[in-house]
Amino acid sequence: MLNTGMKAPNFTLPNQNGEMISLSDFLGKKVVLYFYPKDNTPGCTRQACAFAQKHDVFTQKDVIVIGISKDSVTSHLKFAQKYDLPFLLLSDPERTAIEAYDVWKEKKLYGKTSMGVVRTTYLIDENGVIAHVMPKVKPDTNAEEILAFLDGTNEG
Repeated sequence: MLNTGMKAPNFTLPNQNGEMISLSDFLGKKVVLYFYPKDNTPGCTRQACAFAQKHDVFTQKDVIVIGISKDSVTSHLKFAQKYDLPFLLLSDPERTAIEAYDVWKEKKLYGKTSMGVVRTTYLIDENGVIAHVMPKVKPDTNAEEILAFLDGTNEG
């Protein structure tokens, strides 16, 4: 797991429209980088929709929201269209960012062990440094928790 204060690893991945997006494109802005297991699964859909519902608030705070999973560009596009997701979804089938951010882990489900993405959210500051790490987040409350953290640090 990467820690607060560490330089966020840069990456370049295609978004849901096939455009190449780099983390470094957003220097000067805060970035919420959330890693999730799979498009169109119940938890991931709830998490994405929660970020979509709060997107205006993130925009007002000049915060970019980016979701990353192993799903294909096509899958991301369908997912974004189906749920009217207004933020970037990046496709990482080679696990470039997933492994750089140390979210590819052993998981246990129904007694079976497998490797997969552990739902994790990073807040990256304007200088590209990790400001906050939220491991094993809950899909329904992740967007609210990030906003609460931002409110707590922005009032300073």
